[in-house]
Amino acid sequence: MNRLLLVEDDEPLALGIEFTLKDEGYEVFRASTASQGREWFLKEQFDLIILDVNLPDGNGYDICKEIREKSDVPIIFLTALDEEVNVVLGLEIGGDDYITKPFRVRELLSRIKALLRRNSKNTSTGNLLISGDISLDVSRALVKKNDEDIILTAQEYKLLLIFMSNAKNLMKRDEILSELLEGAEAFFDENTLSVYIKRIREKIEDNVKDPQYIVTQRGLGYKWNKDVVKESRS
Repeated sequence: MNRLLLVEDDEPLALGIEFTLKDEGYEVFRASTASQGREWFLKEQFDLIILDVNLPDGNGYDICKEIREKSDVPIIFLTALDEEVNVVLGLEIGGDDYITKPFRVRELLSRIKALLRRNSKNTSTGNLLISGDISLDVSRALVKKNDEDIILTAQEYKLLLIFMSNAKNLMKRDEILSELLEGAEAFFDENTLSVYIKRIREKIEDNVKDPQYIVTQRGLGYKWNKDVVKESRS
């Protein structure tokens, strides 16, 4: 059973979400303040966290930053702040998805299921992808550069896997988004994709101004520009 942490101060909304999630078979832990959310996170292990941005004693952005220092658990922001700058900020600091209020409960469920699926679907194979000084262990969803761990969010990991699995192939932006979303409804657009690629480059490139792995083909798309060797691990 997947364990979810819901941090939301709107009591009626939180109760409705909690009821729906439990009805879908999830184990739900609920907090109405930032401090309660932090306490739950430090005490328990979660498969996914849903964060409101505006909370009585703080904001979800700060909680996300703190979580990212310790964990790559998928995070969905749930908020009434729908300006593009807020969406980009949420993604920049490590959020995996961003849903604005009002929203449909079915949409939330679909996003949750998609993130949980992406976070766990790579455990059945023993493939190791190696490219330059980057290695991606598909069986454990671990990424290393020069044998040092690289911490990626679920969406960043999924995007990196897409690029490395299509090495040397030019990928149009809509093709990348289609693979990343797997048909799920989402707000993602080309600007959001650019944010993700920028974040990944900051983690894997020696010089983000002269990327050697993920290169931009102006007006066309992106390409993983190094060969990838696939090894099988038992």
